[in-house]
Amino acid sequence: MNDATRALPRLGKIGYGGDYTPEQWPEPVWHEDVRLMREAGVNLVSVGIFAWALMEPAPGEFDFGWLDRVVGLLHDAGIAVDLATPTAAPPAWFFRRHPDARQVTREGHVLGGGARHAFCPSSRAYREAATGIATQLARRYGDHPAVALWHVHNEYGWASTPCYCEASAAAFREWLRQRYGTLDTLNEAWGTTFWGQRYGDWEEIHPPRLAPPGVNPAQQLDYVRFTSEEYLACFRAERDALHQLAPGVPVTTNFMVPNCKWMDYWRWAAEVDVVSNDHYLQAELADNHIELAMAADLTRSVAGGRPWLLMEHSTSAVNWQPRNIAKTPGEMRRNSLAHIARGADSALFFQWRASRFGSEKFHSAMLPHGGTGTQIWRDVVRLGADLSNLDELVGTRVVPDLGIVWDWESWWALELEWRPSVDLGYLERLSAYYERAWRAHRTVDFVRPDSDLSAYPMVLVPSLYLMSAQAAANLAGYVRDGGTVVVSYFSGIVDETETVHPGGHPGALRELLGLSVEEFLPLRAGSCVRLDGDLTADVWTERVVLAGAEPVRRYLDGPAAGEPAVTRHRLGRGTAWYISTRLGGSDLDAVLADAGLVPRDGVPDGVELVRRASDSASYLIAINHTERDAELTASGKELLTGAPCHGVLPLPAGDVRVLRAAS
Repeated sequence: MNDATRALPRLGKIGYGGDYTPEQWPEPVWHEDVRLMREAGVNLVSVGIFAWALMEPAPGEFDFGWLDRVVGLLHDAGIAVDLATPTAAPPAWFFRRHPDARQVTREGHVLGGGARHAFCPSSRAYREAATGIATQLARRYGDHPAVALWHVHNEYGWASTPCYCEASAAAFREWLRQRYGTLDTLNEAWGTTFWGQRYGDWEEIHPPRLAPPGVNPAQQLDYVRFTSEEYLACFRAERDALHQLAPGVPVTTNFMVPNCKWMDYWRWAAEVDVVSNDHYLQAELADNHIELAMAADLTRSVAGGRPWLLMEHSTSAVNWQPRNIAKTPGEMRRNSLAHIARGADSALFFQWRASRFGSEKFHSAMLPHGGTGTQIWRDVVRLGADLSNLDELVGTRVVPDLGIVWDWESWWALELEWRPSVDLGYLERLSAYYERAWRAHRTVDFVRPDSDLSAYPMVLVPSLYLMSAQAAANLAGYVRDGGTVVVSYFSGIVDETETVHPGGHPGALRELLGLSVEEFLPLRAGSCVRLDGDLTADVWTERVVLAGAEPVRRYLDGPAAGEPAVTRHRLGRGTAWYISTRLGGSDLDAVLADAGLVPRDGVPDGVELVRRASDSASYLIAINHTERDAELTASGKELLTGAPCHGVLPLPAGDVRVLRAAS
């Protein structure tokens, strides 16, 4: 396998392990840890993530002796190291020296200590200190044979919210100068003639701090863009130091896809050497394995289809959800292998050994408080053995069936205040459409609205409120060339500056869809409408005027009674569908089936089916999320059991099978 196709070239196998915090334990425990890691099949651990105060106990005074011993101990045991820069948690001395580096909320509150992440990304002092500790680590460990990966910071998306301090204000003004060049251009983009907001000097511009409702939405949108770029600049500074002093060792930072709203991970992905992601199951969500699959598909898509790393997930319950539900028997194994199925080349956890103190002491771990006599430990050992049988999947790619458009900027813009309905939610529609594809046993690639769509026979557009003219032209070209696109309501409404497209709704999409929307007709809370075909919808309706499209289903009642609800427009060799209301479940299935999204034959409900392939081999990963045994039609060798398969692949309830398909 070419190293370029691997997420971790130095490892050469599926990574297994997790966050390791030896600094929380006396040194004799380290030797026990390494012995148990070997027993569990661990081959990769992340070290040093929150250890800045130990590495640099005072400004400019460094102590790496303990870390030398840890890295050496792991290396002697054949365990690779993902070495972190500890910059998510600056030491207490840093904030004592630089109190102005603390993050300030929109309300003007200065965030305190005793936690992590509470720094301003525009603080020069923070960037210098963070780059300094990264440089020290690179000099000391850059050529250490144990170091397989650099891990910059930790979870930029977790609490990396906008900062509204004066340093951020100054940086924002400079960012705006670079973006717009002149105040005239900025005033036009922000529509500052509204409410007399026109600016005559750059110093008059401030962050969109707390103010009476109706703060300029274009200004708010730009501030989120600016914030994502400021954190990215922090990452780049550390990454560049690592690249310079430790060339050849890949650099990553753990994303939080899809649950982080504030980072544009399409942009971030181009800056990391390998994409990695943290994912935690939403314990109380029904069928939460579907949300897991969506996260994995989005992570792989952000990675450009290349293999990626699952940097963190949990063996069982977490500690921060309202009710921290333990995983059921077999669930952790299914979760881990589902990420592998959807392109991950690792299954890493938070954390190796459960902490006895601190905020996360009730978070599950590979080695729980109860030790090796627990079911979690037995499951961890079993998973390690399973993954050792799947190393040939490393570097293979997932084979998709269709595309779904995902755009962080549209998410930001859609959920600003004063929209036509409080029930408009970005993730709600994305999740609804993704679930229907999952239940049809179709594998999804998420795509940018302006990316090449030619590989997909169908592209779904569940929520694209903000759309550039370039993106609209891209979708239209895709349809003219023979593609099928399905667009949901309140899409194509504004451009990149949060300005309504001219000529009526859905501005950027009128030609593609062959219609116009005369008026939005949101529904009252709890209200429903009926469509022909015995379908029911809620939340939203529209008064649709046809201009080349044909009606497929109409409203039977409600404010748009008798008018088109679902339309189809032939354009070139392809077709554009429009769904002007909120459908869910089997009702959405019915319309998507009309458009061509039909369930895969021969796959039972509740069975997850994904294919990974290389130039020379193809692998079928089947996961049974039900309590019923199932069978699939397939032939090849099953890798977890070693059993040959001749035409029928048994899939026991709650179990997983990985089949190397017969040629």
